[in-house]
Amino acid sequence: MSAAGQTTRRGFAARTLALGAAALLGTALAGCGRSQGKAQPVPAGSTVLALGDSLTYGTGASAEASYPTVLAELTGWNVVNAGVPGDTSAQALARLPALLAEHRPKLVIVSIGGNDFLRKLPESDTRANVHAACKLALESGAQVLLVAVPRATVAAALGQMTDHALYAEVAKDLNIPLQREGWGEVLAQAELRSDQVHANAKGYAQFARSVQGTAAAAGLLPR
Repeated sequence: MSAAGQTTRRGFAARTLALGAAALLGTALAGCGRSQGKAQPVPAGSTVLALGDSLTYGTGASAEASYPTVLAELTGWNVVNAGVPGDTSAQALARLPALLAEHRPKLVIVSIGGNDFLRKLPESDTRANVHAACKLALESGAQVLLVAVPRATVAAALGQMTDHALYAEVAKDLNIPLQREGWGEVLAQAELRSDQVHANAKGYAQFARSVQGTAAAAGLLPR
């Protein structure tokens, strides 16, 4: 082959590689765009369902100081407080279908499991219930923000709170945003608690702000 022919061939190969790299880059960027754009902003005035137990209900403070009420003030959302003191993950899951049918929320904030840990219920059951609640909400057409709950350990009694790993697993499996360490940071500080397992008004307000921050980072709040 002549020198000119070799040069032409090398040029063709270089262009082919460049085009292939550009195509791969375009695919990667498109994938990133889909991932980042999955969460849709929830406009002010939209109904948001806060599913949970006594921490969602606001035990230890007035109704006006509960985190759903404070979150509504921060975001402009109509946040329905669906917290029932003492509820396990199974009980919250059982209530969810009727709540979804009644309120038709744009977003469901799931914060359940604490009572399961305190009662030493099987962790596999808790994970299944949390997963089922999130999936049910997604299937209703709502978006979901999952809240991690600290595991019950000896260290927790000393103020060292760590999220149970099941929440990160469920969030990853369903590709939904996760509120990390929110309750742990509140319940680890005596000045933010009304007792060992409940926040006070100041604690609920801090938690609501942390949920607001997570929602904004996830794209759930309009810019």
